[in-house]
Amino acid sequence: MTTGPTRDFIGYADTPPQADWPDGARVAVNFCINYEEGGERSVDEGDDRSETRISDVVVPPVLGGRDLNIEQSYEYGARVGYWRLLRAFTERGLPATVNLVGRAGELNPVALAAMIEAGFDLHPHGWRWLDFAKLDRAAEAEMIAKNIDQIEALTGRKPLGYYAGLPSVHTLALVAEAGCFLYSSDSYDDDLPHWSPDHPGLLMVPYSLDTNDSRFGRDGGGYVVADQFVTYLKDTFDQLYAEGATAPKMMTIGLHARLIGRPGRIGALHRILDYMTGHDAVWIARRDDIARHWAAHHPDPRLSGG
Repeated sequence: MTTGPTRDFIGYADTPPQADWPDGARVAVNFCINYEEGGERSVDEGDDRSETRISDVVVPPVLGGRDLNIEQSYEYGARVGYWRLLRAFTERGLPATVNLVGRAGELNPVALAAMIEAGFDLHPHGWRWLDFAKLDRAAEAEMIAKNIDQIEALTGRKPLGYYAGLPSVHTLALVAEAGCFLYSSDSYDDDLPHWSPDHPGLLMVPYSLDTNDSRFGRDGGGYVVADQFVTYLKDTFDQLYAEGATAPKMMTIGLHARLIGRPGRIGALHRILDYMTGHDAVWIARRDDIARHWAAHHPDPRLSGG
């Protein structure tokens, strides 16, 4: 019998709390750049197979050996694609969040320095980009501790949030036990933050797999051309913006340098940034800032006595 997070099918029901976003924003929009290149599965890193997920190369794993094609796809993201993403935000003076795989950051200190200089918040995304359900609890705890130490060394502060991506049944408990995390992003169940039912004081800040460029890397059923990504993001934003006239919401957009950073796709990011910033009452925010805002305006009643 497995244990882990409690399932909640009710949530806020049809009466969500007023988000009270800054300046009366109808929608809080967070862009998450997933920096994973170099943290993926590789026999050079001690794994028993090559990577297969989220790239333009859709192949079965090479067991016990290297897949040079998929390795090159990941290296493109680190060498070229990342810098296109960075410019899209810095040229507009917009903030973003980096879902940072620790090992990937170690392998590219130049990119790490640029993230910090841009003012992005660093949000740990595991020490390696792995399925944490396949690790034992102690090994997963050790990786989380390494993530914390890395970000504290880089920024002088412990991280506020954590996102495993492929969590185990132990992940949320380990995040709560670490003592420094205000929130977890291993949540896809709402359009607003909410407090973990199992861990008082641990905020769940929802992430998204639909408004996510990873759909370019899915074999069938995903995005093929940039306009499809733009259309889907606009449709999502427009609906949340309309709802936000009375009930403000949150939107997360997941990005990967090896995907959206390609020449045929990067224009989609430019178009959606310009579209959103062309609206009044939109808060484009770092994930840390959204979590802090929610905790300040909607504190966990189990801790506040409410």
